[in-house]
Amino acid sequence: MAVTGWLESLRTAQKTALLQDGRRKVHYLFPDGKEMAEEYDEKTSELLVRKWRVKSALGAMGQWQLEVGDPAPLGAGNLGPELIKESNTNPIFMRKDTKMSFQWRIRNLPYPKDVYSVCVDQKERCIIVRTTNKKRTGWRLLWTPLAMRCAGVHGTPSEIDTSYLWMTPC
Repeated sequence: MAVTGWLESLRTAQKTALLQDGRRKVHYLFPDGKEMAEEYDEKTSELLVRKWRVKSALGAMGQWQLEVGDPAPLGAGNLGPELIKESNTNPIFMRKDTKMSFQWRIRNLPYPKDVYSVCVDQKERCIIVRTTNKKRTGWRLLWTPLAMRCAGVHGTPSEIDTSYLWMTPC
């Protein structure tokens, strides 16, 4: 979808907005039945959360799929519908978008910085994080769905900037 097509679909969507708990929440209902919910910081206008929901083949509303922001932590004793809880030491992937860049954050990286390498696969339009450790061969981070919706957004190796922080707070 070209940028103009994406902007046009935003214009034609039914929109509802409200202010709550220091956040501006905007809900979009698209003509094809998809829903998008966004939350912005009221003071900085920074995008905090973007999630999507689509109807199933039978018309029932599906689960919200998080596109941007931190995944909601499961409360103590609440293991979700699968009744299985993944380890809290596993790497956690999340996206954070700013006005100037798309950001991917990986929390709980188990090895030092020199074990990781980051490269761009332009054919597949994704970023690959590899390790030199034999236990893990690498992770693939797909381009943001926003970049996929807007044709012409590509990444090159020179546009990738990485930083490694030890023990960052969640």
